This record gives sequence, C-alpha cells and structure tokens, in this order.
Amino acid sequence: MHKAIRIVLLTLLWVFVVGFVVLFNSRAKHHRSVAKVHSVSINITDSLLDESLLTSEGVRRWIAQSKLQTIGQPIDKVDLAAIEQAIRRNGFVERASAYVTYDGALRIDVSQRRPMLRLLVDGFDSYVTEDGYLFTAPRAASVYVPVVTGDYKPPLPVKYVGSAGEHISKLIADSEQRIMELQREKVPLFKQDKVIDDSLRNVRRMRTSKGIFESYDNFDKRVAQLKARKAALRKKYRYMIRENDKKIDAITLKQQAERDKQKKLLKRYEDFLKLINFVKYIEDDPFWRAEIVQVVASTMTSGDVRLELIPRTGRHIVQFGTLDNAEAKLEKLLSFYEKGLKNIGWDVYRTISVEYEGQVVCTK
Repeated sequence: MHKAIRIVLLTLLWVFVVGFVVLFNSRAKHHRSVAKVHSVSINITDSLLDESLLTSEGVRRWIAQSKLQTIGQPIDKVDLAAIEQAIRRNGFVERASAYVTYDGALRIDVSQRRPMLRLLVDGFDSYVTEDGYLFTAPRAASVYVPVVTGDYKPPLPVKYVGSAGEHISKLIADSEQRIMELQREKVPLFKQDKVIDDSLRNVRRMRTSKGIFESYDNFDKRVAQLKARKAALRKKYRYMIRENDKKIDAITLKQQAERDKQKKLLKRYEDFLKLINFVKYIEDDPFWRAEIVQVVASTMTSGDVRLELIPRTGRHIVQFGTLDNAEAKLEKLLSFYEKGLKNIGWDVYRTISVEYEGQVVCTK
C-alpha cells in the first residue's frame, strides 16, 4: 500500500516538474518573441597592455557593415551566429561569443590574438602569433612587437590569414593525393607488364615436332622459321616492356618530385617555426628584448633562412647566420659584448659575425 502511494506521489511530482518546464519554456519563448533588444555591450576579454587591435567601436562597425539588426529587434530574431561570424571574419579575432540576456541586453565577448612578431618581408605585412597564426596587420591599429624584414620568403601565400600549420598540412595532404593518383596511373601499366610477361613465357613454350613422313629438310626449315618467329616476338615484347617501364619510371619520377617538394616545404615550415621561437626567445630575455631592434631575414640559395640583427647599441650589424644553434650564438655574442666591446667601445666594428662555431669575426 505504501509502495503504491509512493509511486503515485512520484508520478505527480514528475507531472508537476514536466508541466513547469513546459510552461516556463512557453513563457520564455513568448517573452523572446515580444521583448526587444535595447542595448549592445561589447567586452574585449583580453588586452595587449596599452595597445589593442580590437576596439568596441570597431566591433560595432563590423556588425553594422554586415547589415545585422540588433537594437529594436525581437530577441528571437537576432542572428547571434551571424554576429559571431561577422566578428571572427577578422583574422586578429581569436574568439567571439554573442548572447542576449533575459531583459534584452545583447552582450558580445571578443578575444583578440596576441602577436609575437610582425612580418614585413616579400610582400607580407602580417602579424604572427606564437602558435604560427598569421593575420594581416590592420591599418587602424598596431602593436609594438619585433619586426622581421628582408627578402625572406615564408612558406605561405602573401596576405594569407590562418594557421600556418593547417596550411602546410593541407598542402602535404594535396601532394599525397597527387601521389596516390599517380600510383593509380601505374595500375594498367603493371597489368600490361604481366600480359607481356605471360606472352614471353608462351613464346618460350613454342615447340615444333617432326612429322612421321616429313623430310628432315622440311623439318629443319620449319624449325628455322619458328626460331625466327620466336626471335621477332621476343624483340617485340622486350620493346613493349621497355616502353612500359619508361612510362612507369616517368610516373615514379613525378611521385619523387612531389616527395621532394614535401621535404622542401616541411623544411621551410620548420625554419618558419624556428624564426618564431627565435623571436620568442629574444622577447623572453630582458637584455635581448631591449637590445635587438630589428631582425633582417633572407632566404639563401640552399633554402635556409639567414638572419642579421640590428642592435640598439653601437653602429654594427650582427651577422647571425642560420637559425641552427641560435641560443649558443646569442650566448657567444653576449660574451663578446661583455669581454670585448666593453673594453674597446661599441662603435669600433661595422659587422660582427657569430655564424661560425667557436669564433666571432669582426670587420671595421
């Protein structure tokens, strides 16, 4: 009896809960269709000290340019997804979240990307984040970060916006797809090889036998004819094999060329990441952050990246060389500054090279 009462009470409770939820949702839906947006507030959730790529006015301008209705619109008619998309369309925006409160206030939270360096090379004018995300430097705002100049060619298209890693991965995937397509072109050629091999085996099996009443002269004549025919067929099939193999080799060369492109692309991407890490290392060190005012990068004929550093102190240029052993080179340069230039003056040399292991080469 008590069990039956308990079941009835639980059933009534669940009916009440479900009814309350349905009623609440119904009233909320009605409220959102009647209530209108009365204000828009924009919150930039992070900052870059005294500098900012993002402003509330800029976000409002993007929304207006997208012709998205906000103030005065019923809450349920505001396209929050389109608002977020219009904001995220700008490369230096990392995240955007839009929502409307119950009383009709549209609130937008926006997070901006934090640049690590600025690329001013080979047609580029882009900021680069620590994780390798590029976005075009906006005209209306700028951030003080190390500048990389020179004729360096990054492994990305000019004005590219997005993750460098994702772009490289896509290029590698496209290259692998081309290699697979080329491999499929080999299939009929491999089949043709098998047909030719079978034909050659059939030629080797070709025999003739002497008839009971056949003269030896006639038999020898037929043997000679068979040998000639077999020789002609072998020549024909061997020629076909050579031509078929040439086609297979040509496709293999194309596949190898694709793999070589992949290696070069991955090497360029590796150097690009090394450049970012080099700048980060400089920025994390108080002395180098204050001393190095510009990094000049160039692409060598080998494809490697070569650097020159423009220091704040003195009139010399530091010939840094490739990005290999970068920390050791900086330590060597610092030691030379402390034990060499400190005694003879900072303006003695025009160039200071730390490219070569175990030595510092200077020119006046």
